[in-house]
Amino acid sequence: MKTKFVTAALGAVLGFAAATTASAGTLDDVKTKGFLQCGSNTGLTGFAQPDTSGNWTGLDVEMCRAIAAAIFNDPNKVKFTPLTAKERFTALQSGEVDLLVRNTTWTMSRDTSLGLKFAGVNYYDGQGFMVRKSLNVTSALNLSGASVCVQTGTTTELNLADFFRSKGMKYEPVVFEKSDEVNKAYDSGRCDAFTTDASGLYSERLKMTNPGDHIVLPEIISKEPLGPLVRQGDDAWFNVVKWTLNAMLTAEELGVTKANVDEMLNSTNPDIRRLLGKEGKYGEGIGLSNAWAYQIVKHVGNYGESFERTVGQGSPLKIARGVNALWSKGGLMYAPPIR
Repeated sequence: MKTKFVTAALGAVLGFAAATTASAGTLDDVKTKGFLQCGSNTGLTGFAQPDTSGNWTGLDVEMCRAIAAAIFNDPNKVKFTPLTAKERFTALQSGEVDLLVRNTTWTMSRDTSLGLKFAGVNYYDGQGFMVRKSLNVTSALNLSGASVCVQTGTTTELNLADFFRSKGMKYEPVVFEKSDEVNKAYDSGRCDAFTTDASGLYSERLKMTNPGDHIVLPEIISKEPLGPLVRQGDDAWFNVVKWTLNAMLTAEELGVTKANVDEMLNSTNPDIRRLLGKEGKYGEGIGLSNAWAYQIVKHVGNYGESFERTVGQGSPLKIARGVNALWSKGGLMYAPPIR
């Protein structure tokens, strides 16, 4: 889910605060306190979900763990701050969290008005619709006159309005502030359809009283590149977050996995040797040890392993890689070279 940007006045104030916080050096601060503070979803299966013991799992969670592994050689040196869509940007701007990895869409307004900076895309998504099978609806184009549950204060709400307006259709928005409220309202029958990112729909469907009674319609009505954010003005920290994601993608492309990473230390492939710190001093270039990427793969794995485990075929969501496949396999995932 995606929150609309704050007012210009508030953005200016918080932007100044963000710049002040960033100037202190987030990487140094993280090293000093001994752990990473990661802003996350309050609970979205496959992306960020705590269990009853407070153990967090999910694709976004593993991104945070990979950064901790790169810095500390320990993926558990991270604490998670659950944030609602409304709270997330303020928490990062104020320095409450070191970064935000919370299924957040990269947009121009967020890139230019919040004092924040996207460090890449860790999941390409798009907004969709879920309905009950009993409605006998097979396309979003059949939803004219429908009531639609949506989280307020989000770009999801704006995309919904754009879609119906562009198709000349009418609808009744049923809005709630929290995602759990949207889910419960739809499940109880207060609206005909539920809209959010398609990945979120597959996750929320698992929470329904009878998950098999619901289908996700085929239409994708928006582009939702989701990725980690940091504060502007702290390029050293930006580089750590950006290259952690790039290292996970590069490892998948080169076939370096959790299972074979130790064996790969003896590889003669120059690309693998640079990735794993056997040649060059690329870790030093981002303020880390030269084993930074080795530590990521050893503790967390490459991007493909993380994807399949959290949202892919090895997870309850069973989401196909699709556009999230590597560029060499028909997807959009592409990392600059380490050299």
